[in-house]
Amino acid sequence: MVKFAVNHMTVAGASFEGLLEIASKLHVEGIELRNDLSASLFDGLDPEQAGKLVRSKGLKIFSLAEVKMFNNWSASKATEANELIQIAAGCGAEAISLIPRNDGVGTQPSQCRSNLRIALQGLRPMLEEYGLIGLVEPLGFQTSSLRFKAEIVKEIDALNAANCFKLIHDSFHHVLAGETAIFPAHTGVVHISGVTDPSLTPGQMQDKDRVLIDDRDRLQNVDQIRCLIAGGFNGPISFEAFSEDVHNHSDPVAALSRSMLFIESGLAAMAA
Repeated sequence: MVKFAVNHMTVAGASFEGLLEIASKLHVEGIELRNDLSASLFDGLDPEQAGKLVRSKGLKIFSLAEVKMFNNWSASKATEANELIQIAAGCGAEAISLIPRNDGVGTQPSQCRSNLRIALQGLRPMLEEYGLIGLVEPLGFQTSSLRFKAEIVKEIDALNAANCFKLIHDSFHHVLAGETAIFPAHTGVVHISGVTDPSLTPGQMQDKDRVLIDDRDRLQNVDQIRCLIAGGFNGPISFEAFSEDVHNHSDPVAALSRSMLFIESGLAAMAA
């Protein structure tokens, strides 16, 4: 059975309590919350209150996003990360999301590895203190300073830090990076979204093109999910759609339900 979750980005216009209502109606496992939406985090509730409300709905907070440009490590970045870690610990989140620099700086392989290693070493003691996981998300864009999961896995293993760091396997960025390898054992969360516009090449695809998954999906989400599950992944598979068409949907519960059914039916057909 797929452990679905909903990233707040998919219903970006919903309040915190609205997100919980949507997640409850969908009977998903949990949610991912963000600090980069227009509303304040938890709609102003303190972390402890927010966590209690989430748990009262039978839901989990899989991650709290995000530390932007985490691999541009500095004293101020450490302070930013520590603040998010403390909020995550307070609300009972299982992890925080770590997003790399995406402005064309630090894209050379040697720079990627060095900057990643420095950031992981800086983050590790903070995460260990609070028992949290750092979810590292490679971005497939050409301007990203961290595009490939294999690079991240190599550094995590070199530091013997699999207890602190896991991957976000994002189906969109997986295709944009052109990476074929997957790492189920190193994956903490899977982000899924589809692209249906037939005119776009992978190099032209942007966040605004990311919609819910149906039979027009060009990213082969169902096959990506199948491979991850077959490899032993048993964590949350979270909808993360950035398209305004999705954000403005009049009935997000119905739309997400249809996408969940499409994915489950596709997985069942592949297994038959």
